[in-house]
Amino acid sequence: MGVSGIATATRLHAAGWTPVIVERSAERRRGGYFVGLFEAGLIAADRLGILSHLHDRNPYSLSYLVDRSGRNFRTFSMKDLPGRPWLMLRGDVEQATFAALPADVEVRYSTVPTSIVQDDDGVDVTLANSVTGQSVTERFDLVVGADGLRSTVRSLVFGPHKQYLHRLGYMVAAFEFPGTPAGLEPGVSVQLVEPDRAMWVFAFADHDPTIMISYRTDDVDAEFTYRAADRIREVFADQPLGATLSDVLDALDHAEHVLFDSAEQVHLNTWHQGRVLLLGDSAWSVTLYAGMGVSAGLIGADLLGELLERHPGDVPTALSEWEQGLRPYIEEYQAVGLKQRAFFVPDALRQIRVRRAMSVVTRFALGRRLLSKALEGAVEARTTDITAKALQRLRSSHPLPAARV
Repeated sequence: MGVSGIATATRLHAAGWTPVIVERSAERRRGGYFVGLFEAGLIAADRLGILSHLHDRNPYSLSYLVDRSGRNFRTFSMKDLPGRPWLMLRGDVEQATFAALPADVEVRYSTVPTSIVQDDDGVDVTLANSVTGQSVTERFDLVVGADGLRSTVRSLVFGPHKQYLHRLGYMVAAFEFPGTPAGLEPGVSVQLVEPDRAMWVFAFADHDPTIMISYRTDDVDAEFTYRAADRIREVFADQPLGATLSDVLDALDHAEHVLFDSAEQVHLNTWHQGRVLLLGDSAWSVTLYAGMGVSAGLIGADLLGELLERHPGDVPTALSEWEQGLRPYIEEYQAVGLKQRAFFVPDALRQIRVRRAMSVVTRFALGRRLLSKALEGAVEARTTDITAKALQRLRSSHPLPAARV
């Protein structure tokens, strides 16, 4: 029941399929952290019928670099990046996809797959209900694993997580802050960046801000033995916290919904085996540093439906062409995530000084053009209609059947 799963079910329903959504939790997960929908994601959202349920929560983003003493320095914001994304919460996109989900799509909560066995004609899936303890085996034409970084579908069909998870050596915590952190003005975003650690406040015009804290670690496994708030206090404990950071950590102590996880990418040689396909974080996980995770999930759902429509009755061909068309863009998003990690969590003071210099030059049109030039490799993948580009790429290699009307 995440963004990728709901979007896929909606698109496949439009293509004439009968989706069944399986969700391990007892209800929808409504917690939200900051996301940006760049033009590529907005195009996919529009095609999926969810754009009308979304709006930009910070159309006039104002951002400052701050330090612990409260000194601030005007800097560029997410709006200065090529593609000028709509800024919102993950929960906004989840709610939008759910609003577009047809009422007759079956959703089974508290349910997980425990066995997936397939042949050329279909897939036998054993589903267990964690509340009743009952299990049932049913047959499906297609299984889409959109169940996140540590995907159960992936582990059952493709193998253990350790084969595919690639750790970056960083932890990420994200949560919603009630009100405005001490020392800040409402609606103003800030970046507190120090070597190997950072705290970001993403402000909105019509919603409480969200916080992202990220830091480097040499032992990811050990991080999960701590409470998020305790560990993060330890990370920043070598000097006085200051009013803003102290208020943020106090709020983290009492936050109801907290994302606390390691930054990891997923790398597989193929995203599908037979009639089982992985989509979203279970297949690729571009990380929060890329800023394209939600967009990639929407794009993947859109393209999948398009190719299943173009190859009725030929699931293997549809899945093969889906991956062939999409993979170059996903690999670019992953590369962007690796490059931008240092933007979110600098490794050294030198990078922070470069950030300050960029903050000065991007106040001017020439500086913004230079910023766009520096990010040129990511511009097309963030701003273009990926489904159309993927179909064009496929046509250049072999003819595609026309879309059905």
